[in-house]
Amino acid sequence: MPATVVIGAQWGDEGKGRVADWLAAQSDVVARYAGGDNAGHTVYVGEQVFKLHLIPSGILRDQAVCLLGNGTVINPVNMVKEMEGLRAAGVDVSPGRLLISTRAHIIAPAHIALDAAGEKARGADKIGTTLRGIGPAYTDKTNRSGLRAGQMADPEAFADALYKHTGAANERLVRDGNDPLDPQKSAEEYIDAAYKLKPYLADTSAYLNARLREGAVILCEGAQGTMLDIDHGDYPFVTSSSPTVGGALTGLGIGARWVDRVVGVAKAFSTRVGSGPFPTEVEGELAARLRGTGENFWDEFGTTTGRPRRCGWLDMLILKYARDVNGFTELVLTKLDVLSGLPEITIGVGYEIDGTILDGIPVTTADQMRVKPVYETLPGWDEPLGSARTWNDLPKAACAYIDRIAELLEIPVNTVSVGPERDQLVQR
Repeated sequence: MPATVVIGAQWGDEGKGRVADWLAAQSDVVARYAGGDNAGHTVYVGEQVFKLHLIPSGILRDQAVCLLGNGTVINPVNMVKEMEGLRAAGVDVSPGRLLISTRAHIIAPAHIALDAAGEKARGADKIGTTLRGIGPAYTDKTNRSGLRAGQMADPEAFADALYKHTGAANERLVRDGNDPLDPQKSAEEYIDAAYKLKPYLADTSAYLNARLREGAVILCEGAQGTMLDIDHGDYPFVTSSSPTVGGALTGLGIGARWVDRVVGVAKAFSTRVGSGPFPTEVEGELAARLRGTGENFWDEFGTTTGRPRRCGWLDMLILKYARDVNGFTELVLTKLDVLSGLPEITIGVGYEIDGTILDGIPVTTADQMRVKPVYETLPGWDEPLGSARTWNDLPKAACAYIDRIAELLEIPVNTVSVGPERDQLVQR
């Protein structure tokens, strides 16, 4: 089992972090392949709650080497803060245990300012970004005007490049009616972070390929979900990277022959943060019931932004699409416990548009916004699931719900989560 890829099957926030933490227990290397600190992976270890934004979830498993691949974008200041928080909690984040690709791109202060300015300019048509500079950093990458992590090997030269980058961005900010940044002040924190991160820089593609040839087990961890993919998602309501299986290969620099397991992760219902299509969205009391109060980490509020998530029923057309785009070998279903107490459970099994029933996702986002879901209803269950540890502990109605999802997807669903703790993953 050389390489396993973990993929979000919906719009992100599916619980990939805790699934990656589980799989990391049997992995030698955990490699993050896309995104930046816009991700929010929450992992519970006993009474400790770890909120990881950039560092792979495998950092909480002592035997695993963790790395950030070339497909990621890194805010050096925020990464240092995340490392310091982990170190204070007793987690080893020393060089050699954690590696950073020299080819990963840097999120500069100007990117954050441009992100905010862009959302402001869109007004009511805003995308709903996390305002962390992810999009502008990827834009500079494709424009071949970005900064790469390898430049931090010479912190002083890196500071000069950052100074020039801020000056160039200021022209755009001022032109669009925004306040300019102070290039000197913007560079100070980044210089300090560069000195601290310099020992972590490595050719991570060469490292991964060498470990794969040795027979090491590699876990590829992404961020966001399939429907936020820049190519395959609900464009333009998407992220700026490829959180699908192809992004794992390009974002780490490994070949397809090494991947033999693709694990999709989906909630037992659907959620979305920000704007964009959401055919099975519900409102009112039911939405509040699925979302929770926000008093618990397990509730439906963004780990990174704190924004309340939009909630709705499970959408099988979305999951089938994600299955096909990624080639899922299996699906892990999370947050099944949230559905306890509902008299009926509803699944979206089709779409209707202009009197026509569709069995797939419309090709345009405009049509995705217009579809009406076709539902199938299954019996609910009253029993709380938090204490379930074996498949036989699950109510028959919960098992029937899981089996119906597997039947519709035509792939196995053999693992479900019934709570946030490590031991609350139940396997068939």
